[in-house]
Amino acid sequence: MDHFYRDSWVEINLDHVEYNIKQLAAHIGDDKEIYAVVKANAYGHGYAQIAQAALGAGVQALAVAFLDEALHLRKSGIQAAILVLGATRPEDAVIAADHDISLTFYRKDWLEAVRAQQFKKPLQLHMKLDSGMGRLGFRTVEEIQAVLPLLDDASIRLEGVYTHFATADEADLTYYEGQRSKFDELLGPIRREWPHPIIVHTDNSAASMRFAADESDFVRFGIGMYGLYPSKTVKEEHPISLRQAFSLHSRLVHVKQLEAHEAVSYGATYETDKPEWIGTLPIGYADGWIRKMQNFEVLVDGKKMPIVGRVCMDQCMVKLDKAYPNGTEVVLIGGQEDAFISVDEVADWVDTINYEVPCLIAARMPRVYKRFGRIVEVTNALSPDGSL
Repeated sequence: MDHFYRDSWVEINLDHVEYNIKQLAAHIGDDKEIYAVVKANAYGHGYAQIAQAALGAGVQALAVAFLDEALHLRKSGIQAAILVLGATRPEDAVIAADHDISLTFYRKDWLEAVRAQQFKKPLQLHMKLDSGMGRLGFRTVEEIQAVLPLLDDASIRLEGVYTHFATADEADLTYYEGQRSKFDELLGPIRREWPHPIIVHTDNSAASMRFAADESDFVRFGIGMYGLYPSKTVKEEHPISLRQAFSLHSRLVHVKQLEAHEAVSYGATYETDKPEWIGTLPIGYADGWIRKMQNFEVLVDGKKMPIVGRVCMDQCMVKLDKAYPNGTEVVLIGGQEDAFISVDEVADWVDTINYEVPCLIAARMPRVYKRFGRIVEVTNALSPDGSL
């Protein structure tokens, strides 16, 4: 813990990441492979650390949102296949090819601009088909047929074709089934007219867990890899077992007893009605522990105790059941003794989805990585070398 100098930190259980991957791998069978989705700093868990853990667990390739993320992984020493799922400027395609990074394309004019450049290495491409997400992708058979001849180029290789499902995690599967039919329709001319083998991948975490029998070469394992179910529907169905990898910790840095009718924090929105013990935590909305967390309960001594008063930028206050020593550990997300606070509980409290919660926790919050209960790495974005 001498890598950072504040009493709040994130812990990432790498054993749980590995467990979740192996659960999915057993579920989908040996005929499918896995893209580990590590975009957005691996959903707040750490790019290189999660990538290495995923590859160690048998994952064959990685997926990110942007070229910058892929290059960060390369600079971190990751040599595995990487696919960029989001938009990349055509003038940056040469950089991707030089670093053996596959790009997504979804427009004819983008492909034409890329073809006009000079490549030292062939550029690997995945064609995105919009089957109903309305985000990126070719939408008609005619659009696809118009670009297939442009792919017959020595500097370009069509490596894969994919789509993304908007409602694979919902109870009503009508729209999902419509998207699957639309994808099959769009894939038709590629199957008939493209003479080379391609990778087909359609399933996100929800689809890969719920519809393991679907035909595809790869699945894209994102939120499930971190031990979180994509929706309450999938969680209730429980197609595979998952273990939450993310936890959030702090320590009491000041404990005092307030008299009755004393106020706590900005706006004096909380007032004691009798003498109360109040503890201060060095974590606030600048760390991603947003103001909506007021009145949410955290764990102290294995017991739930409420945050009182408004959450400040860098601090918040907790109503304690008694005096505790300064330095007492407090768990905001995760387990302590027999009690547990899940990412889902936090998401429900602030009326969002579990994806957003770990992504909100700021880069300035140190990350502590554990295996077999022991610390194996600590990262600090505020360290002198600026590393993540």
